[in-house]
Amino acid sequence: MSQENYAFIDSQNLNLAIKNLGWKLDFKKFRIYLKAKYKVKKAFLFIGYIAENQPLYSKLKVFGYNLIFKPTLNKKGVIKGNCDAELVLHSMIELNNYKKAVIVSNDGDFHCLIEYLVGQGKLLKLMTPSYTYSSLLRTFATHIIPVPAFRHKVEFKKI
Repeated sequence: MSQENYAFIDSQNLNLAIKNLGWKLDFKKFRIYLKAKYKVKKAFLFIGYIAENQPLYSKLKVFGYNLIFKPTLNKKGVIKGNCDAELVLHSMIELNNYKKAVIVSNDGDFHCLIEYLVGQGKLLKLMTPSYTYSSLLRTFATHIIPVPAFRHKVEFKKI
């Protein structure tokens, strides 16, 4: 069994929650933080695919993320690309390849995954993008670390 930790990141949930708090996440700093603090060898970033965002995707790869794309749909001008199923699937595909998982989301849809990982002794942390999160995740409070708690280390700042 691997001694490496992996992160599984719900990018839409992370991005929107941070944006709603009035600041911007520096994905490069966030990747460095995951590696330094939690020894995350691989960080899977689940993201809806939009062709025009190719330069962003290239940057994220350079920063060290493994991108898992979801096809998107344009519904009346709103782009939809929910990646929940992909995150659950890939965390299970990779289960024997990591020692512990860091899940990044505040979405209660991941309750069953987190419950399973805890039961297997495989959950290291549940990072919530804000201090508020789904009530379904309260059971896992001892594993939760809100991203704003270390904002000073991962906030994007213009120079």
